[in-house]
Amino acid sequence: MNARRGLWALAGTMAGLLVAVTGCGTSAGSPEAVRGSVSGPIEPHTITWLNARPSDGPVIKAVADVAAEYGKTHPGFKLDIISTPDRPSYLQKVVTLAAARKLPEFFDVDATPFAEKLRRQNRLVDVGNLLEEFGAKHRFRPLALDYQKFDNGGVYGLPLEFAMEHFWYNKSAFVKAGIEPPRTLDEFIADCKPLRANGYIPIALDGKDGWPLERYLSYYPFRLQGNSFVKKLKKGDAKMTDAAGKAGADFIARLGAAGCFAKGFSSAGYTDATDLFTTGKAAVINDGTWDLGLLATDTLPASLRNDVGYFKLPTAQGAATGTDDYVVSSGIGMAVNSQKFDPLVKDFLKYLVSRYPAKYAAMGQLSPTIDTPTAIPGNATPVYRQVIREAERLGTRTAKPWDTELDPTTNNVVQQNLVLLAQGNMSPEAFMQSVDQAVTTNSPRYFSK
Repeated sequence: MNARRGLWALAGTMAGLLVAVTGCGTSAGSPEAVRGSVSGPIEPHTITWLNARPSDGPVIKAVADVAAEYGKTHPGFKLDIISTPDRPSYLQKVVTLAAARKLPEFFDVDATPFAEKLRRQNRLVDVGNLLEEFGAKHRFRPLALDYQKFDNGGVYGLPLEFAMEHFWYNKSAFVKAGIEPPRTLDEFIADCKPLRANGYIPIALDGKDGWPLERYLSYYPFRLQGNSFVKKLKKGDAKMTDAAGKAGADFIARLGAAGCFAKGFSSAGYTDATDLFTTGKAAVINDGTWDLGLLATDTLPASLRNDVGYFKLPTAQGAATGTDDYVVSSGIGMAVNSQKFDPLVKDFLKYLVSRYPAKYAAMGQLSPTIDTPTAIPGNATPVYRQVIREAERLGTRTAKPWDTELDPTTNNVVQQNLVLLAQGNMSPEAFMQSVDQAVTTNSPRYFSK
């Protein structure tokens, strides 16, 4: 599971539940548990991991394998894995359980405003401290840990993935259109016209889930100000009408006006978008290395196997971020419930951290640890190994997805109105005003000044 599934798609039905959670006191977990300090005998029992991942995915398989190994030397231990891959359903479940104080030992969470509330209530174990104690923190990729960081600089989710998001493109389509991979975001827009003139949908987009279009909104602000713009915006310390925000809104409007997306893109899901690209109908798709099995193996049609390339997030005039700075994530993190943190949970986590990376990397995945090489599958195309090597030359900054930064109600407003903006049914000015109003109304519930 990863960012492609979207993060905060709910607002209306969750708003009341979130109020229930945020109304709780602040003395849930003991200070010792929050810091990761527990003592006493290790008594095997069943612990539960509630997650937002496909049950047949590599993360689940690797964790389950480690748990089975651990159980052999700890009779009576069992890891009960409960998967809810549909992200909106998962989030609603987590919020409901949090309000009732019934969260399990482990549960998936991003460094969102909701999770920040749990942290302030001392309900999350400081995973960064645990990794230090285990002597394992130095093994993790800095960007993997950075993705999990809360605004206070702490890490409260264990990174189980590592993925880079690139723009995958059809080389033949670009040759026919007489264009090269764009160097700037403005060139990216200009490329849409010749691609469409040659019979291609310029950009395949999952419009149904909201977050993919929100990625495009974030690109100009990230290039101009790094993550500082969205960090300020979410608290009302910056406005969408500021120069960086306006550049983002205008970028979406210009992409739509240039015909960069397919007609009816708002009803297209993830599978629809990937099918458009892997069947050669679309020239570009923004996707992550979690999909290397689709984009860089012999599962592609024979006509495309050596015709798929990639380029990084284009830059912009006056950019403050480098060409090797772009969206890099370690996926949704595994949080540890401080209320159920006992010697067994801690001991299993230590074993998991030591054993998991190698098992995950053996499945052709990029491990969140630096010292664990990826096993390239036998059916990989040359681009598979090429893109894996990008992890060795990444910059020091990663673009934070806005759906993990904005409060859930504001995020819902952004995603709904982005579709209207891209379709030409809302002006950039009206869009920006709607975002600023949503932040003014909703952010005080999540962010203290």
